[in-house]
Order: sequence, then C-alpha cells, then structure tokens
Amino acid sequence: MKPAVHAATIATYAIFGLNGLVFASWASRIPAASSTLGLGAGQTGGLLLVAAVGSVISLPLAGAIAARFGTANTVRIGGTVAAAGASAVALGLALVSVPVVAAGLFLFGCGIALWDVGQNIEGAAVERLLNRTILPRFHAAFSGGAFVGALVGAGLSALEVSFSAHLVVVTVLSLTVSLWVPRSFLPERASSDSSSSGPEPDRDRAGRFGAWGESRTLLLGLVVLGAALTEGAANDWVAKASVDGLGTTESTGAIMFAVFVAAMTLVRFVGGPVIDRFGRVRVLQASLGSSLVGLVLFVTAPNALLAAAGAVLWGAGAALGFPMGMSAAADDPERAAARVSVVSTVGYTAFLAGPPLLGFLGDLVGIRSALLAVGVAVLASFLVAPAARERSTSTGAIRVVTDEKS
Repeated sequence: MKPAVHAATIATYAIFGLNGLVFASWASRIPAASSTLGLGAGQTGGLLLVAAVGSVISLPLAGAIAARFGTANTVRIGGTVAAAGASAVALGLALVSVPVVAAGLFLFGCGIALWDVGQNIEGAAVERLLNRTILPRFHAAFSGGAFVGALVGAGLSALEVSFSAHLVVVTVLSLTVSLWVPRSFLPERASSDSSSSGPEPDRDRAGRFGAWGESRTLLLGLVVLGAALTEGAANDWVAKASVDGLGTTESTGAIMFAVFVAAMTLVRFVGGPVIDRFGRVRVLQASLGSSLVGLVLFVTAPNALLAAAGAVLWGAGAALGFPMGMSAAADDPERAAARVSVVSTVGYTAFLAGPPLLGFLGDLVGIRSALLAVGVAVLASFLVAPAARERSTSTGAIRVVTDEKS
C-alpha cells in the first residue's frame, strides 16, 4: 500500500496546487476585470456573487457525486467545468460583455466547488493512512499555487497582457492537469476507509444528506465559516482595497495579495506538527486571533508598508482554519464524504458569497472599511472552536492528540 499512498500524496499536492493557481488567476486580476467592464465595487460584488451562487448550488451535491463516481472523477468533472467557465470569462472580457462574464463565473464557481470537495476528501483519506496531520500541507500547496498565480497575474498586469489571453492559458492548464493527475489517487475503497474492511454502501447512501442534521458537523461548518470568510475576503478584495484605499497601482495590489498568500502558504506548510503538538482547538483559537489583528491593521494602516504587515498577520491567521475543519469533518472515514460536503458547503458559502456582499457594503463605506465586518464571523468561529477537538473512531484510524509521540 505504501507506493500507492506515496503516489496519491504527490497527486494530491499537485491537484491542490493547480486549484490554487486557477483560483488566483482570477482573484489577482479582479481589478483588471472591473476596469475592462467599467464596474464599481458594488457591481463587482454582484459579479462575484454569481460565481458564489454556482458554488453554493454545487457544494451540497458534491458529497453525493463523490460517493457515486469517486473522488478522482469528482475532481475531473470539477476541472472540466471550471475550464469551461474560465473560457467563457475570457470571451466575455474580450467582448466587454458582463452577461457572458457572469455566465462564465457561474460555471467557474460550480467547477471549483466540485474540484475542492473532491481534493479535500482525497487529502483526508491520505492523512488517515499516514496517521499524521498533513492536510494543512495540501492546503499549503493550494496557497503556493495561488501565490504563483498572483505573481503571474501581477507580472502580466505590469506587462499589460490582456486578462482574456491569460485565462486562455489557464484553461488549457486546468483541463490537462485535472484530467490526468487524479489517475494516481487512492483506490476508491481505500480512500473511503483506511482499515481492511470497506464502508457499508447502504449506510453511506443513507447518510449523504443526513449529516446536515448532526450538531457537531454544523458547528464545524461555523468554525470553517469564519476562517473561510476571512480568507475569501482577502482573496477577492486585498488587491482592490489596496488600489482603491491606498492608491497603489494594479500591479502593487496584486503583489499585496501575493504577500497575504505567501504568509498563508508558509504557515500551512509548517502547521501540521504544531497541530499535532497542541491540538486543533488551541491552534484554531490562536489562528483566528492573528487573523483578526491582521485584518484590523490592514484596514487602518496609513501606508502600503503597514498594510503589508497586516496582510502577513491576516494570511498567517487564515492559514489553518479551513484544513483543520476538513480534518475534523473527516474523523470518521465512513462518513467523511457526507460531512466534508456539509462543512465545505457552509464554509464555501461564506468564502464565496461573503466577499460579494462586502462589495455592496464597500459602496457605502469604502471597501477597506467594509472588510471590518469579517471580524464578527471570526469571533463567532473562535467561540465554537472546541467542536473541532480530535475524536477517535471505531476503525481506530484517527489519532487522538496526547503527550505521546505517534
């Protein structure tokens, strides 16, 4: 089994990284899209909301799709739909057509959502078989991909390369890698259960949507909600808030986004051993506190240098909440698909629908000031963080954090 787990680990890193690159290719150049289409903050928020609607529609179905077709095919379907959406966005920008861009973003949101649930289920399965915390490193691969995507976006913006041409290249890359890499994922039976016996099919089918009635699963969704909203708000608005609030260039705004992503990537890469040592709850609470401090500093900073310092704290604090929520939801391998789907739905509703609403608020108070609203969700997540405490299962596949080294 070891060679298969090794191959699946590498494939999962690759698929997370590509997902981040594809997402950042859009997020880092939102100011360029707004400028091309002649949109203000509120109108841009409305456009982003279309992508959020696509994701919110897809997420509740993702668990059932993964259980029916497998995690590899879920990623393939998501990558294909996301590529189609990016192509439509490129066409809409070339035509300067808001409706076409909106249609493309709807498909893009649907695809990214399916892709994300599939990769998180696979990552949690690999984590169980390795018996150590590794999901944050997979999310570090996402952040690393996003960092590369942000730097590419900044460079292309500085070179005045059209966003449409940029998206065409991203489409080809997304389609190629998302179809090919999942061949190395774990066999479906192994990805559902790390013990010698597989899951009970009838029980699994019955529980796909029953997880919505589980109080712990819903609390985990609330934990992830705050972490996802603070990350999503940064992804969508750090670049534009820098341009609008600090008067920076579009290229500098993209670099500010890259700074946020770099901090998040680093903490995700080193966070696994910290979680194993101190437990999810303590690390979650420390992360949420750092995120809140960084957010306030970014919003109130009088210059780009201090704002960048805030972005570092913000990114570091946003790093571990989402992967810890996914790990907690997947504690029981037999119910992992259903619970990850629920937690992803709640979290991604905030991640994708929250930032557009911030855009509407930004029309009233400015986008930098509007970002302070994220702090309310962060405080709520802090209060329910104990729901993410490690739990053992009947399969013995999940490690409970103790003073002993595993």
